Amino acid sequence: MTARPRGGASQRTARAPERTTRPVDTAPAGHSPVWHPFTQMAIFDADPALVVERAEGNRLIATDGRSYIDGVASLWCNVHGHGRPEIVRAIQEQAATLQHSTLLGVSHPRAIELAERLPSLLPPGLTRSFFSENGASAVEVALKMAVQFWANAGKSERRRIIALEHAYHGDTIGGVSLGGPGRFRDPYAPLLFEPLRFDSPYAFGMAPGTTRAEATQRSLDSLRSLLERHAHESAAVIIEPRVQGAGGMIVSGEGHLAGVRRLCDEFDVLMIADEVATGFGRTGQMFACDLEGVTPDIMALGKGITGGYLPLSATVATERVYANFYDPGNQRTFYHGHTYAGNPICAAAALANFDVFASEDVLGRARERAGQLESLLAERVAGHPRVGEVRQQGLMVGIELVADRASRAPFPAAARMGAQVCMAARERDVLLRPLGDVVILMPPLSIEAGELAQICEAVAHGLDAIPDALRLG
Repeated sequence: MTARPRGGASQRTARAPERTTRPVDTAPAGHSPVWHPFTQMAIFDADPALVVERAEGNRLIATDGRSYIDGVASLWCNVHGHGRPEIVRAIQEQAATLQHSTLLGVSHPRAIELAERLPSLLPPGLTRSFFSENGASAVEVALKMAVQFWANAGKSERRRIIALEHAYHGDTIGGVSLGGPGRFRDPYAPLLFEPLRFDSPYAFGMAPGTTRAEATQRSLDSLRSLLERHAHESAAVIIEPRVQGAGGMIVSGEGHLAGVRRLCDEFDVLMIADEVATGFGRTGQMFACDLEGVTPDIMALGKGITGGYLPLSATVATERVYANFYDPGNQRTFYHGHTYAGNPICAAAALANFDVFASEDVLGRARERAGQLESLLAERVAGHPRVGEVRQQGLMVGIELVADRASRAPFPAAARMGAQVCMAARERDVLLRPLGDVVILMPPLSIEAGELAQICEAVAHGLDAIPDALRLG
């Protein structure tokens, strides 16, 4: 008998299996390997590169050491500035204790504490929190909640959603369905549902001379007409309260939000408030719904919930909505959930964010800065011949560009004038991002007065840089 090699190993020399490899396609030299969201990569690769390496306070610092004011709060989410030690410390401490644990059938202390504390900040009556990772998901949850609410009540025919013209509620299938026609929606039409739409209170887009109050009333009249015909088949009305953010910073007049609430009550339709962009102080109140004392049936939150540090969102419902899913017989369960929903590190950041609001007069400071910004815009920007309108609510601003002020004629879309103005603003060390030809200003609530002046100066510089060939006025 042949003795086995010591240790029982095979007499053959073990060889790792050979790998079949193929060349890896890489981006051409000078081209980004990252496919950036909402970005035409051919234009991105042609523009000057900006790579942010770190951040301090209200500034982003690029790899070349140049510092830029974060004029859009890192896509509308940063609240207290970058690097707040309280939030950073909370993240670090939680990361050392529990990195993640599912909420499917089990819980963890940070999620419980967050769900207990959140209602104290919200309009009264919103008590039950369902966590996700981003604002679009929070909206998707809200839509599904609303439709299943009526199905659970034995009224499955009530499944249609009513949305504003110029709506934007995220880029999931439900969110895109709610958006208006165009490049953002049209390619995905086979996947989408069609909402019912009512007029936006977009006064600038109406006949010259139309006031914001008139546009607001027109919107409410449009909603009433729609509900009179379709309430029997409608589950919910969804709006961004007071400010339609990605629709172009369209600011509704006083009474619009309360009017929508009254109509939803009159016709017994749920009201969903998408406060993903407007929440956590952007409008001068903690939530835009607070501006008119309105409590929706369902509210979607995101962006600023963690102070803009980590991805987290919440869909918060009233007891009426929640009770319609509470069923020991397990026939009315809400079948939705994401792997990282309510992640404990993200929840810890949110709790630290709430602590900053509790310990400082964040909202009072934001209102003061909003007044200063209004004055600066009036002085440096509003009268520019290429500016059709400046719309502002709190620290949310949209500057609509026009080729001709008198006729409100737009620039040719191919000119990408909003992008050109924002690119020129970088020359003044300010980072902005437009929505088409609407230049957006939405800095952190911690912004300083001097930084606001620099932002407005940078916008004015960008406006002055518009090529003469495109000055049609």
